[in-house]
Amino acid sequence: MAVFTNAKLFLPGEGFVPGGFRVEGGRFADIYPAGESPAGALNLQGARVIPGLVDIHTHGAAGADISDGDGEGLRRMAAHLAKCGVTSFAPTTMTLPYETLAAAFQTAMGLAEDRPADCARVMGIHMEGPFFSEKKKGAQNGAYLKLPDFEAFRALYEICGGLVRIVDVAPELEGAAAFTEQAKALCTVSVAHTDADYEEAKAVFQAGATHLTHLYNAMPPIHHRRPSVIGAASEQEDVKAELICDGLHVHPSAVRMAFRLFPGRICLVSDSLRCCGMPDGEYELGGQQVFLSGGVARLSDGTIAGAASDLYTDMRNAVSFGIPAEEAVEAATLRPAREIGREDEIGSIAVGKLADFVVCDDALVPSAVYIGGEKVS
Repeated sequence: MAVFTNAKLFLPGEGFVPGGFRVEGGRFADIYPAGESPAGALNLQGARVIPGLVDIHTHGAAGADISDGDGEGLRRMAAHLAKCGVTSFAPTTMTLPYETLAAAFQTAMGLAEDRPADCARVMGIHMEGPFFSEKKKGAQNGAYLKLPDFEAFRALYEICGGLVRIVDVAPELEGAAAFTEQAKALCTVSVAHTDADYEEAKAVFQAGATHLTHLYNAMPPIHHRRPSVIGAASEQEDVKAELICDGLHVHPSAVRMAFRLFPGRICLVSDSLRCCGMPDGEYELGGQQVFLSGGVARLSDGTIAGAASDLYTDMRNAVSFGIPAEEAVEAATLRPAREIGREDEIGSIAVGKLADFVVCDDALVPSAVYIGGEKVS
């Protein structure tokens, strides 16, 4: 058991509230009001305490990528994320052959079931591809693109015991709406890597898609006569939109616009690659070369290929771009937890939830990270 006092706790709907808390059995056992200081409590000296961040779109870090299917690499990635304040994540695969995806999914399941104490929790899998548009494939490998195939998806879903929590699809592909109607019973369906027009996108949202992968990126831009995917998504109040705030993928003005287009519905994500936390150099992504230079990861043809920053950095970037701290924290914690169906376990400081949290100052600069009430950084 551990008790923490004299903190400013981030509580959803309330913002930062003075108080303290008790951890027992790896979970939040009590939330104390300001002024109470049980014997033996650790005085946090007025520091802020936020929930551990939840990254639902991250391919890799620390030289590792989930698509490698390498257990040791995934553990290295999870340890790196934990040190950054990202205490839960959904490792995100690329457009690759089904057998490669199967191996990656089984590797993720292994870490989900047996997590080292210093590692972030695997709380789901995000299957980004292969059901994408050639025109908007971005850094996805075009050699492995396929039409939506529910039976193939279900087989992969079952291989990892239902750990897939998000699956992506391009609405303009043949069978996309039918795929969505079936897949939504198993997990969140997201629209991604698409050249769909407004009507095509709207049909898939009406079929049950409730998520939009990396808003603005790998989709048509907003146009007043062709609202396309972004227009269709913003009108659907149950659709949540991912947003990369590394300062490269999306201009700060467009970040502010996104929070207005999707009020209360933005989920911050990193879209980080194996080069996250690594020096400039040459790396690999889905069978393609990626070159990291000055913090920007690109394919050989110049296409931006994912990100090199972590979600905690992106959350602080969002605040520097003008997003209120309370909004940015919720967008990086509770909202993504909901998108993978884990909000009863993670994403907020509440009695009964896993005691994953970050101690930080008023500028959200972290000083300590805890997972299950145990300090990891």
